[in-house]
Amino acid sequence: MIQDIAPHTYHNEYHPVPPAKDSYVLSYQEKCILVKKLGEEEIDYPRFSDLEQENPGIYENCQYLFSIDEQNYYLADNPVLSANQGYSMENMELLRTAGPKHLAFAGITGAQLYRWYQDRKYCGHCQTPLVHSDKERMLYCPKCNRMEYPKISPAVIVAITHGNRLLMSKYAGRGFNRYALIAGFAEIGETIEETVKREVMEEVGLKVTNIRYYKCQPWSFSDTLLFGFYVDLDGSEDITLDQEELAMAEWFEREDIPLRESDLSLTSEMIMNFKNGEV
Repeated sequence: MIQDIAPHTYHNEYHPVPPAKDSYVLSYQEKCILVKKLGEEEIDYPRFSDLEQENPGIYENCQYLFSIDEQNYYLADNPVLSANQGYSMENMELLRTAGPKHLAFAGITGAQLYRWYQDRKYCGHCQTPLVHSDKERMLYCPKCNRMEYPKISPAVIVAITHGNRLLMSKYAGRGFNRYALIAGFAEIGETIEETVKREVMEEVGLKVTNIRYYKCQPWSFSDTLLFGFYVDLDGSEDITLDQEELAMAEWFEREDIPLRESDLSLTSEMIMNFKNGEV
């Protein structure tokens, strides 16, 4: 999956040290990221040494994010670029297929922190500008002492099985038009297992049993921590579709599942495990 970047190691401990000349700069504008395309699927990010001449204050006006191996990554807003350096703002969707994989993961994860910093400039209680903590990845209000931590939304991915069949769906009203599994966010006051049952009932009108946890995945595209579950159908297989959420949902025999293998998402891995008879 996208977070599996071995032999590289992701370090999310917050140790804000000054950037070096060869430290990576991550810069975003809405849904775009600053990259250099090295080939059809290869990317790179600028280093501070690439930007220091045009941006004399960049070493001071940046935010430490994380490190991969011994390489630090920093957030910088809208750096000035020389025309001949080859960097451009590109839609972050390219990170779904770009390599090397550890750089794609860095760009996706950095985007989640970028959105959090963009949305947390003022205290929600007293409107005072928030201040960066020097000790942890946290923003605090110097007036009323409120603290803000990065947003992470728990959600479920549910593979509903019925003998040799798997329920697959497509989202309604979205650009993403590939086959998927039932999914949804946890609500206040419910366990993650209760989320599984509720989302399945709401989206396709089915009851499920034998809820089995598979694994989880950080999904920074939507600030989400995904929990994957396999479940068995309990009762009628007749689908009642929530047409506001789903464009379609239907049962597929194991050998007829229309999906190619991908190492990107938890959803894809769970579907392929069933298709290959591993579940």
